Amino acid sequence: MSTTVTDQQSTLGASVPPFTAHAISVSLPTWRDNVGYEEGDPRVVNSMVTGYPRFFIHRSIQKLAGICEQKFGVQGERCLLCPTRKIAEQCREFMINRSTKAGAPVPVRLVQFTICPESEENSAPCRELHMVFFPGDQFPLAKQFWQHTGLCISSRYAESCLAMLHEESSTPESPPSASARPPVKPGNRHYSAKGAMGKSPPASPTILHTRYGGSIAEQTTELLEKDHFNYLEERYGRNMPLGAAAAAKRAMRRRIAGVLVRDAPNDWSTAGGNDAELGPSTRGVEGVTEDDVFLYATGMSAIWSAHQLALGVRPPAKSVCFGFPYTDTLKILEKWGPGCHFFGHGLDSDIDELEKLLEKESQSSGGPPVLALFTEFPSNPLLRSADLPRLRQLADKYDFLIVVDETLGNFVNVEVLPYADIVVSSLSKVFSGDANVMGGSLVLNPKGPHYAELKSHMATNYEDSYYDEDAIYMERNSRDFRRRIRIIDDNTLAVCTFLRSRSLVDPSCPVPRPAVKEVYYPKWSTPHNYEKCRVRGPDGQPTGGYGGLFSLTFTSTDASKAFFDTLPCMKGPSLGTNFTLACPYTILAHYTELDWAASWGVEEGLVRVSVGMEDRDTLLKGFEKALLAAEAVVRQQAQE
Repeated sequence: MSTTVTDQQSTLGASVPPFTAHAISVSLPTWRDNVGYEEGDPRVVNSMVTGYPRFFIHRSIQKLAGICEQKFGVQGERCLLCPTRKIAEQCREFMINRSTKAGAPVPVRLVQFTICPESEENSAPCRELHMVFFPGDQFPLAKQFWQHTGLCISSRYAESCLAMLHEESSTPESPPSASARPPVKPGNRHYSAKGAMGKSPPASPTILHTRYGGSIAEQTTELLEKDHFNYLEERYGRNMPLGAAAAAKRAMRRRIAGVLVRDAPNDWSTAGGNDAELGPSTRGVEGVTEDDVFLYATGMSAIWSAHQLALGVRPPAKSVCFGFPYTDTLKILEKWGPGCHFFGHGLDSDIDELEKLLEKESQSSGGPPVLALFTEFPSNPLLRSADLPRLRQLADKYDFLIVVDETLGNFVNVEVLPYADIVVSSLSKVFSGDANVMGGSLVLNPKGPHYAELKSHMATNYEDSYYDEDAIYMERNSRDFRRRIRIIDDNTLAVCTFLRSRSLVDPSCPVPRPAVKEVYYPKWSTPHNYEKCRVRGPDGQPTGGYGGLFSLTFTSTDASKAFFDTLPCMKGPSLGTNFTLACPYTILAHYTELDWAASWGVEEGLVRVSVGMEDRDTLLKGFEKALLAAEAVVRQQAQE
């Protein structure tokens, strides 16, 4: 019964944004495409040019890995590519530990490869590759490390190495050894479909093919076309030169710390310099400086590193995952360290149960009852917010750390640092907005009770593995993030208000049989907790919005499919983009565990939408079109 838009099929498997070499999303434009991807349908997986970087290994990285396997591997070996020896050693340790628990340790060896430009005219620095070699049939295990930690090399890093090796990184060829690689079923298949490794990508569709026949997509394409035409000017006019990567990273750390007095887009040339004007932090905690901010290659590597930091400074104990999180956060807490207590609903009643657990554990253990509590503010995909002040009180009483992921709320909208020891974020999302680079951040609270030991551990153990060119692009993208967030917040609130007015939860809904069951958005999902952390002005009035992400559930799965297929916008994984991006979240993230996800309120038919900067009237018309299609399905079902 689902509605399909024929034009969308021409974008299947293309990069999102289109024509972007380092895009971090991929087009899966219909419900059927998403299911087909999860089931390994050749129609879908053979069309994929790219994917989300932690799930789909970029073809430049595949190519470089193939070269390394031919050069250094023995028969049947595969490898993962890491930017530093320390990361390679962590990968080896993970593989050996996990395989030992499963029965027998896997043989893993490390090889270092230093690549330098041969031409004296090429002033590029040498690149180090730290390769983790293992038997080919153990690739799914190695892929878990790649996916969960987000620590391995980026596509730009790979292209830099390929250029020095005189390889045409832009040529869509299979890696040299790809044909010899056995098919692999990944341990976690999200965005890493069978058969995707080593495929020769088809040509990208034309700009016209990205116009889904809906005005939201047309506006999105116009934004992307404009960016494409302005690319060279921006690349060489506004980007800092590669030699200024340290300044770019410093500018971002200051931006995240909230200490730049002048941080308009035109101030970019001084933001990372010694003459930048710095002031007190706007993060709600006195004394925050750029030295409390640490950058990472991905948001997940920041989360993984926060957990490693906790393990490094606190007595061993299980962690707590509070609320239903993005899938890999829970995997990190389960696969590293003593384990995890999971409070998947993340409601106030769960804090009551948590307090009982803490009291019980504190009586039976000689140290703190738990290591750290991890929570998203708000959560993905149900947009629930925990009672951070109450959790802080428990953390102080029972002596554990609080780690808050502020990716969805972002520090323009919410002030969570006062309640956390550590705040992490995926910079790949709205901080960047352009969906063409990955990054993450970790911020320490200088007023936290464990700040001294956390800071000391970071001073000794932190390793900057964020690739310079990625940092250059991230800094450029982030200069106007405050302006973009305001637009996105307002657009999202308007869309959600419209959809909620036509849902079951609105008693004045004009539709006899609504298709929308519930709209999950911080304005209505645990709003009392969100408001406690909402950014406010000097007059005490809120200035922060509710963010750019929301989720919808429907009265039937067929209504979900009709809404998603008809919605005229980009479709694919990721969020926080400057353009509207939607996905059937539960299908993509929990396809092999749908019943488990449903038990925590994450329904199979849930549609997640990240709203962009398009014209508001255009957005509303597009969502109305999709809603009408869903409501038509509901009426038809009622007649059957």
